[in-house]
Amino acid sequence: MSVTRAQQPVAIPTVRTRTKLAHPALFLTGIVLVALNMRACLAAVAPVLGEIQQTFHLSATASGLITTVPALFQGVGAPLTPRLTRRFGTERVVLGAVLTLGAGVLLRVLPSALALYLGCVVIGVAIAVLNVSMPGLVKREFPARAAAATGLYSTATLVGATMAAASSVPLERALGGGWQASLGAWSLLAVVAALAWLPQVLRQRQAAGAAAAARPAAPDTTAGPAAPGGRTADGIWRSPLAWQISAFMGISSLLVYVLVAWLPTILADHGMDRGEAGLVFAFSNLLQVVGAFLVPLLAGRMTRQRGLAVAMAALNAAGIALLLLAPVPGAWAAAAVLGVAQGGSFGLALAFIVLRTDTPAGAARLGGMSQAVGYLVAASGPVGAGALHQLTGGWTVPLALMLVLAGAAAVAGWGAGRNRTL
Repeated sequence: MSVTRAQQPVAIPTVRTRTKLAHPALFLTGIVLVALNMRACLAAVAPVLGEIQQTFHLSATASGLITTVPALFQGVGAPLTPRLTRRFGTERVVLGAVLTLGAGVLLRVLPSALALYLGCVVIGVAIAVLNVSMPGLVKREFPARAAAATGLYSTATLVGATMAAASSVPLERALGGGWQASLGAWSLLAVVAALAWLPQVLRQRQAAGAAAAARPAAPDTTAGPAAPGGRTADGIWRSPLAWQISAFMGISSLLVYVLVAWLPTILADHGMDRGEAGLVFAFSNLLQVVGAFLVPLLAGRMTRQRGLAVAMAALNAAGIALLLLAPVPGAWAAAAVLGVAQGGSFGLALAFIVLRTDTPAGAARLGGMSQAVGYLVAASGPVGAGALHQLTGGWTVPLALMLVLAGAAAVAGWGAGRNRTL
């Protein structure tokens, strides 16, 4: 512990008190605008997926890859982020990732199927970098209120997704450029976020200059080479607590991704009108915002979050059970329960990253591991559920397996919610 603290630049707090760039409101504004981007460009695809499929004559499986590829590369890109932050500084890495995300959005709308999938790869890697960088920044800037700041960040992420899903078709009509114009427009949000984040990069340069004047160069505090108690980046992969957090994030994300991909289809296959099925899906997404905001706030007030984690898993199980037993009569109730559970699980998984670590460096390492594992697990969900549906001819087996996975999430959350730190 003493080694890690000794490496933190003592000059940074002095710089913060002397510059307007360090104002918490400016930092939070940047965080919120960056977070708005992180799911918006993914959620905007679903309403126009049929048009994309027709444009490039894609099969159903190839169309599904448009949402699976970004999730897969979020898992692949996550472990690389701590190295980037150590070399370039977290603020500059976040700025680069936001600009890269905007470039990926534009690449995705070029008139080529290859560009479509390459854009998905770029978007996935950029989101991975942001996913891992943000918890360390929140831990560093708001050490006493990290859970509350995480709630704001996770809420903004889901607000961006809801906003994108709701406006994708209206944007297409307003801009008159088809699905390409609608999806490409989200690159402007990335530019706005980059401009809002630029003051943090300037502040980082000021802080680095002050630290260099005070003593020899110090590593970035969000991703240093050693964790508390001498734990290294490799050592965290041997921690049972880190694996429990990663499992909770992975299973919870898998449940979300399966329902994002298939919930409207499940309802329509049981006889619900497709228009109503879309409204049920949108309602569920909207309620995710409630869970994502409230659950991290509750988590921050608790020394142990075991009961909260089990409650989120139980709500997931209840919603899935409703879909299994009464898919059409219980659709709206299932959507409400699942919305709160999925948003709450997402917020709690992010809160675990800051609550189970003592330093920003530890949060960055745990974020890298948990999100690498989590998104690789989540990427298998939509494909696996679709394959089971095709094999069995119905949704009973996929939904029953999701009930089992909700139980596994409860077990992992019980371990992750212990009052321990890495």
